[in-house]
Amino acid sequence: MKRISLLLLPLVVFLSCAVYAQKASDAVPRPKLVVGIVIDQMRWDYLYRYYDRYQAGGFKRLLNEGFSCQNTFITHLPAHTAVGHSTIFTGSVPAIHGIVGNNWTDQLTWKNWYCTEDTVEKTVGSTSVAGQMSPRNLLASTVTDELALATNFRAKIIGVSLKDRAAILPAGHTPTGAFWMDDDSGNFITSTFYMKDLPDWVKQFNARKEIAKMISKPWTTLYPVNTYVQSTPDNVAWEGKFPGEKQPVFPHDIAVAYNKDHVNFRRTPYGNTLTLEFAKAAVDGYDLANGPATNFLTINCASTDYVGHFYGPNSIEVEDTYLRLDRDLADFFSYLDKKAGKGNYTVFLTADHGAAHSIPFMQAHNLPSDFLKSKTVVKDLNTYLAGKYNVQNIIKGSSSAYISFDVDKIAKAGLSYDAVKQVSVEFLRRQPGIQFAADMNKIGDTSVPVVIREKLINGYNSKRCGDVGFVPQPGWFDGGKTGTSHGQWNPFDTHIPLVFMGWGIRHGASVNTYSMTDIAPTIAALLHIQMPSGCIGKAIGEVMAGPAK
Repeated sequence: MKRISLLLLPLVVFLSCAVYAQKASDAVPRPKLVVGIVIDQMRWDYLYRYYDRYQAGGFKRLLNEGFSCQNTFITHLPAHTAVGHSTIFTGSVPAIHGIVGNNWTDQLTWKNWYCTEDTVEKTVGSTSVAGQMSPRNLLASTVTDELALATNFRAKIIGVSLKDRAAILPAGHTPTGAFWMDDDSGNFITSTFYMKDLPDWVKQFNARKEIAKMISKPWTTLYPVNTYVQSTPDNVAWEGKFPGEKQPVFPHDIAVAYNKDHVNFRRTPYGNTLTLEFAKAAVDGYDLANGPATNFLTINCASTDYVGHFYGPNSIEVEDTYLRLDRDLADFFSYLDKKAGKGNYTVFLTADHGAAHSIPFMQAHNLPSDFLKSKTVVKDLNTYLAGKYNVQNIIKGSSSAYISFDVDKIAKAGLSYDAVKQVSVEFLRRQPGIQFAADMNKIGDTSVPVVIREKLINGYNSKRCGDVGFVPQPGWFDGGKTGTSHGQWNPFDTHIPLVFMGWGIRHGASVNTYSMTDIAPTIAALLHIQMPSGCIGKAIGEVMAGPAK
């Protein structure tokens, strides 16, 4: 028997190897790495507004090698950062995933919440409170969570941004880590939700003092100022000024501005450069280009938002920021080609929201626009209700598109809540700059256009939003005399870029209408994993190189 067993041993080994080889060949096809890049405040038209000045390896590479979904829209209100990132990665809407704004008021406790605040956690990497954060306020799973579940947590998942919320929310509830910048120290930090100490590679990156290098020279334009033909002249009244500046013109002494307030570094294109350099360090530090499972890196380039808020979309500063970002992206894609191999990773690039033109700019060009001053409108409504019902401060507060009422006070006064809401709706409809208003519990009975009604409903979470919603006229919004803002339903805020490139993606473009909620299920389909728990979007089959298209 022993002799027979010895004779059969080679056959057993052969069969075992064959079975192993078969299992290896039957592995689910996936890329080495998925990189989700969200450009903060990037209007869709920026893909083409500066196209002739982009390099071959950045935005042009995405468009010329990848697949562009030309008509992708945000289908919720408000169009804000935390909401956009949550929607992109959950494939859901605020009504379900719960992130209804960067801030909100709990409708039961009246506690004001920042979207990722978590005082249970502590800062890691700084003595400031900037790390007291977690994703616990996000009520649904993300596509990054689903990748972790599908690989039994072998996938490494990392979130990177200057902004805490833009690193935390995309990375989901189960990541390897999320990192963001602490203004006080200029270092990347994290939270005890993820780890007790910064990894050595993060400490080494922080020790490089990249910000000091980047601000050592003034911010000048890449090209002669007079060649920036897509922008207004360098000196216009509706652009912000750094501390010490008499006019908002190049060159900008960012060292002086930074020393006055560290947040000013974010208002330069170098914040994007720093973010992408840190993203490279993360790929190296966690060996994301290799591993037993597909890894996922989420990146938010946030300085485009800070520059846009400060100067407005038509400024030379915004144009120069995108031309510099284009170079940074080309360099980053070249880096990924070397680390993972061209065609072995998948990238998608989108935005969390767009931006309106500056109100003074629009007024100077006879475009319909004005300052909404919604706080004044809400204050006037409160005064009107007090006079009508002889009850003070019936309105508890407002955030974004929704007004909250003190329901207990209304009940104690013996008033009908429905009647109070209806009176409020009628008042709001009469105010300059407000186009629509509705009781969110009766919005199906109002004459609000379907596309706007859908956005209001998708953004309404009864535990975190007030019960009356309102929508301004196009071009009307809360803003200052300089720079711009965002948040409305209009295409300037909700028409976003969406381009896929790399592994599993075919080259092409589509003018079909898609939603921001379609991004997560598309990545889930590409990776053959489950969609996130609150997902309502649909996979975009057109982008895929395989049978799913």
